[in-house]
Amino acid sequence: MAQPDRPVHPYRIGEAAAMLGVSADTMRRWVDAGRLDATRDGHGHRIIPGDRLAAFARELAKPENAEAEGRPSSARNRFPGIVTDVVLGDVAAQVEIQAGPFRVVSLISRESAEELALVPGAPATAVIKSTNVVIERR
Repeated sequence: MAQPDRPVHPYRIGEAAAMLGVSADTMRRWVDAGRLDATRDGHGHRIIPGDRLAAFARELAKPENAEAEGRPSSARNRFPGIVTDVVLGDVAAQVEIQAGPFRVVSLISRESAEELALVPGAPATAVIKSTNVVIERR
């Protein structure tokens, strides 16, 4: 499908860093190292075109691919984070993970939560494969 001719959204360093869940200093280092192209606006601030940031984000995600970790999977939405809460019921468990700036909540079996030793503070990855995803434009 053809995209309408409209300017690509430019991101300042802090905005780009927030989009990728890293610090502004990390983003500056990536730009300084030549990993990501940036220009300067009229005020001298570094600006990263949205299409370049999107391409860079795709490249960053490649090493996190399950196949690279030796666990092939058809799920491509992987959010590594830390378990912040686990509520155990008789049959199910509600597990909350903070993945960067995102809070992910999942209902899984109690047996699975116990087998995975999911407790607050444990590292975990939310792996999401969904047929219904809502996209909101900011």
